Amino acid sequence: MGRVYNFSAGPAVLPEEVLREAAADMMDYKGCGMSVMEMSHRSKMFQNIIDEAEADIRKLMNIPDNYKVLFLQGGASLQFAMIPMNLMKNHKADYIVTGQWAKKAYQEAKKYGDVVAVASSADKTFSYIPDCSDLPIREDADYVYICENNTIYGTKFHTLPNTKGKTLVSDVSSCFLSEPIDVTKYGIVYGGVQKNVGPAGLVIAIVREDLIPETVDDSVPTMMQYKIHAENGSMYNTPNCWSIYICGLVFKWLLKNGGLEAMKAKNEAKAKILYDFLDNSKLFRGTVEPGSRSLMNVPFVTGNEELDAKFVKEAKAAGLENLKGHRTVGGMRASIYNAMPVEGVQALVDFMKKFEEENA
Repeated sequence: MGRVYNFSAGPAVLPEEVLREAAADMMDYKGCGMSVMEMSHRSKMFQNIIDEAEADIRKLMNIPDNYKVLFLQGGASLQFAMIPMNLMKNHKADYIVTGQWAKKAYQEAKKYGDVVAVASSADKTFSYIPDCSDLPIREDADYVYICENNTIYGTKFHTLPNTKGKTLVSDVSSCFLSEPIDVTKYGIVYGGVQKNVGPAGLVIAIVREDLIPETVDDSVPTMMQYKIHAENGSMYNTPNCWSIYICGLVFKWLLKNGGLEAMKAKNEAKAKILYDFLDNSKLFRGTVEPGSRSLMNVPFVTGNEELDAKFVKEAKAAGLENLKGHRTVGGMRASIYNAMPVEGVQALVDFMKKFEEENA
């Protein structure tokens, strides 16, 4: 069996070119006689790997010098605690709850202070992004938090919220490096890499230096302090060397293929193929309000659970993998990240057309 079209939400599809390069390096990385998975993180060779990865993501995202790039472990979920532990000076934060991961981050932050959900789209099963132009942001809030692209529900902030001067913190896990962003609009922008950037086990946090506290509460574990990781170049302890290396290859692949502007154009073209079909289909429909649609994650349903299950089963047999929707939404979900070729989206739509004809 050859390569399938993998629509998984994460761990997700990686560029084939990157996989081939990693395979070629597996036994002997650049003549050193060992794999990246075997080398010391204190070696000059690995230092070059992490330094190049940081330089390349800085170039890709145009990250200003007053932001630290931290390669951390624990995924986005550990950031749910690390952010309030490091940023809460007044012990107050305002959260915008637009899906399961924003909700989990909100619940975690409540352990550390007075946390308020200033907007939510729970009333319509998170199928839209609420109007965030004039929210009741508190004057003494330490920061405002969003999950920018909601993997499960397929929604995306196309306009950042008006934080009324407060620091914006954003989880961009599932739209990371899919389009250009203005890093200066955020205090912290972070993402687990396993959706759009690399293999699971790494989270990249881009943190404005003035937000890194000199001192934190004595109860904050050493490993949960941004200052410790910033001062030690993300190597206070052994980092996820393999994931950092693969992410570095992905950064080079993105730079070679025109950077984030080119990626955005490709992603818009891919998503248009699928959304145009859904908008005209008699059997399938998208579950997200059009103005809130994600380019990365596209949930859809037939309206009949048995038919949905039949679709997922037959799609798998046709080499279209991981299309089952999240249990909280049901139906199907196609994650069409950077590494998903346009041919994969076209193959999905062709299969959907055929399925619709057979099951009308």
